[in-house]
Amino acid sequence: MRFAVAVFPGSNCEEETFRLLSSLLEQPVEYLWHRERDLSRFDCVILPGGFSYGDYLRCGAMASLSPLVQALPEFVLAGGKLLGICNGFQILLEAGLLPGALLPNRSLKYISRKVCLRVGQVDTPFTNRLRPGQVIRLPIAHYEGSYFADEATLERLETGGRILLQYSDPAGRVTEGANPNGSARSIAAICSADRNVVGMMPHPERASEDLLGSEDGLRIFESLIGGAARKAHRPEDRRA
Repeated sequence: MRFAVAVFPGSNCEEETFRLLSSLLEQPVEYLWHRERDLSRFDCVILPGGFSYGDYLRCGAMASLSPLVQALPEFVLAGGKLLGICNGFQILLEAGLLPGALLPNRSLKYISRKVCLRVGQVDTPFTNRLRPGQVIRLPIAHYEGSYFADEATLERLETGGRILLQYSDPAGRVTEGANPNGSARSIAAICSADRNVVGMMPHPERASEDLLGSEDGLRIFESLIGGAARKAHRPEDRRA
């Protein structure tokens, strides 16, 4: 699995993501500057967290116009995997690669803490190492993280099995009290209709080692690698 970790002016989570992939999971990975257009050598592109372009205009708005992001529709149409984390999620929404928007938290305060998340769908390249209904703990760190979409879009996400993670209590109950930012239907992560594009507000790269207090985030990346490994070893792909 060949990974690219995008780098924008102002992004600040690329090093943790790069280290996770290169050192912990021993995968080939490259930093990809925001002016790059050629994505043909990669299987998965990750848009990390941070404050791309200083969050001017709106979070992710300027980054969505960068050459790299403009090349992403063709990349995903060809089957490439795309993961946007926090600011990366904001960029995906601004670029129209996922539906909806991210608004300021209902408290109008920046939130940085660990949260519980109930796993919804596991039939994606990003969640196949998780279990339906499983509760995982990942950190969030954002001011504009309240997911919003109109009711028709929310219905399509839910009926299409595109809600991957929801904020919950430790028992997995999706309640308003467990919703840290006011997201519609407690949404923390969604995927595209083709299931190869995922946006999520929590930071899995910050929960990838016991040293960090949790390895739950590692499952997201192991899902990608495991899926690739299973595909590579299908009996019909073997040659005598």
